Amino acid sequence: MAGDVTSRTTKRSPGRRPGGRQGRPPGPLLRQVDHWAVRWRRTWRGSAITNFALPVLYLLAMGVGLGSYVDDGGASRALGGVAYLDFLAPGLLATTVFQNAVGASTWPVMGAIKWDKTYHAMLATPLRVRDILLGTLAYIAARLALTAAVFLMVLVAFGVAASAWSVLALPAAVLVGMAHSTPIVAYAAWLDRETGFMLLYRLGVVPMFLFSGAFFPVAQLPDPLQWLAQLMPLYHGVELVRGLVLGAPEAWPDLVHVAYLVVWLIVGGWFADRLLARRLGGR
Repeated sequence: MAGDVTSRTTKRSPGRRPGGRQGRPPGPLLRQVDHWAVRWRRTWRGSAITNFALPVLYLLAMGVGLGSYVDDGGASRALGGVAYLDFLAPGLLATTVFQNAVGASTWPVMGAIKWDKTYHAMLATPLRVRDILLGTLAYIAARLALTAAVFLMVLVAFGVAASAWSVLALPAAVLVGMAHSTPIVAYAAWLDRETGFMLLYRLGVVPMFLFSGAFFPVAQLPDPLQWLAQLMPLYHGVELVRGLVLGAPEAWPDLVHVAYLVVWLIVGGWFADRLLARRLGGR
């Protein structure tokens, strides 16, 4: 009897951790981490020039080169009393993140639906359509955060982002990108052919980029165009990021900008969830 007692060992049932607690399986987002990490490792080199090199070239050509002529012409009063480089750089941060959000939400989403069937393969697992959507959006947000962080470091090197408020420009820039990403994911889920993206770029992306207030004050436009520009979410993103980078945030206007962007984020996510579920025929 004593030998049986001393030879007895503690057995743990499968799935239990020491201490008797049941081990939990990873959540639906964590189950997708490996897929998105592998995808990023395979594709980041192709987007490095667009994400990092082109913004620096824009700053050098327009902020430093053209900016010297603008400053010599005495236009600083129209720019809020700042140099053109300081005016331009935060706008380029917001528009760069915006363009990256558009690129990550168009062809890659349609490809996962239509061409390589990645989303269909995911649905063969316990993942739901909403899990897939949230995983996709989390991956896009992570990419945008990396792009914004690198760009912000460039602005520090240029001496533009000298205020402590500029740290908040990172989450603000990600919010700008995601406010555009969710409705564009919904659009990509709705489209049958990729030619619809050409229409999106010509009638949506390019006008928003040009009239967002990144390159000149929107107040310089005629009233009808000024009102249209202020309806665009990118305008609110540029104004929000610029105030933070330059260390001059304004409480109520910035709250309006954030609220407007959050509305686009939530409404776009609502449509994306339903259109993606209808397109995939999933649960």
